[in-house]
Amino acid sequence: MCRHLAYLGPALPLARLLFDAPHSLERQSYAPKDMRAGGTVNVDGYGVGWFPGPVRYRRAGTLWSDANLRQLATTEASAFLAAVRSATVGMPVADAACAPFTDGTWLFSHNGRVDGWPHTVAGLAKTLDVTDLLTMDAPTDSALLWAVLRRRLETGKNPDQVLVELVREVADAAPKSRLNFLLTNGKVLVGTTWTHALWVLVQGQSVTLASEPLDDDPGWREIPDRHVVTAAPSTVEVRPL
Repeated sequence: MCRHLAYLGPALPLARLLFDAPHSLERQSYAPKDMRAGGTVNVDGYGVGWFPGPVRYRRAGTLWSDANLRQLATTEASAFLAAVRSATVGMPVADAACAPFTDGTWLFSHNGRVDGWPHTVAGLAKTLDVTDLLTMDAPTDSALLWAVLRRRLETGKNPDQVLVELVREVADAAPKSRLNFLLTNGKVLVGTTWTHALWVLVQGQSVTLASEPLDDDPGWREIPDRHVVTAAPSTVEVRPL
């Protein structure tokens, strides 16, 4: 499984969570604590996107070997989403296959896999316009989920409702899938848990969602499995999927 995180609150350097925290995203890429039989390390790519913008940077390879990102991570942002990737066997290792995915309004990450790809979600793919399929970021399950999700967000539905509907639809078609999503537009964070972990930390006017706690702060709270969490800096709502 991949690792991902999202932050919303007073502006802080990207490096605070990517590199500086005791169990930063960098450390999670090579020493994760809770992969739950979903792999060993996360060395097949990484990315970060931040607001205002969003601006996105993503690469195949290992997070810890990118000196350019360390320099870029001095950038301060009030909202950002970052991920490291453990590629599913048979899927490409390339920049375009890495989260976060974006359309210029939202940032999206998928920690998990669609079981039985691609056959189990062929019906879902048929709901898309041919042009959307031809312009997907990469031939991967995460990229397809994003292509579907971005179009549904355009309908004006609440983002948590869109995520819940997508999880249920994919889970019905491929029950053994792992569907742990993060989504943000710089104003709200939304995440799902479906067979993997997600934790939340609220500190004053900031909120962080992460696959694993970034430090030993006792305020970290685990989101139960098969739940959706919607978070703004001052409120966190958790409910069953």
